[in-house]
Amino acid sequence: MAKDSTVKDHFPVSAKSNGKSKGSQPLLHQHGVQIQEFGTVRLFPIALSHEARVQSCQMLNGILADSMILHAHYKKHHWLVRGHTFYQLHLLLDKHADEQLELIDMIAERIQLLGGIAVGDPRHAAEITTIPRSPNGAEAVPAMLSRLLEDHEILIAKIREGVRLTEKNHDDGTNDMLMGDVLRTNELQVWFIAEHLVDTPVVKI
Repeated sequence: MAKDSTVKDHFPVSAKSNGKSKGSQPLLHQHGVQIQEFGTVRLFPIALSHEARVQSCQMLNGILADSMILHAHYKKHHWLVRGHTFYQLHLLLDKHADEQLELIDMIAERIQLLGGIAVGDPRHAAEITTIPRSPNGAEAVPAMLSRLLEDHEILIAKIREGVRLTEKNHDDGTNDMLMGDVLRTNELQVWFIAEHLVDTPVVKI
């Protein structure tokens, strides 16, 4: 009798799935068709043409994919950096990674605002990005920093193209975001990284 009582305590009536009680049990392992395909845009009343929104979403997804890879490179190099500048670079690279993560969220939300679908899966980003893949192992610190600068230049070139495109299409919101946040943040990060590659002796010989 005690055994039956214990079973009832662990499986209350409200949690049973008997087809009659709704209970609070999550409906697990659900699958279905996509409700919006990647590359399409929904209609939002933001006084911007369908074609302009399609072009902005496509452009932004390219920038988003590159930003995701750049963020990953920053985190990888943050972990792998070594040498007498370890502490400074360890902190700087992590700071830059956090800033890129903020931009990633901002860009993705802008794509959704325009009615599109933002790249979310890192494997999808890897298919779209034009940033070269880095070696699986560790590189010397100067090579890591040079790689980050090359990544930035690829990304900044796309951002500048996006600025021109959105200006032409009168997508002012995207244009303002690209110039005011995305471009300036990337330019500032380039400056900080580039200055670590200046060959300056500690003492004058």
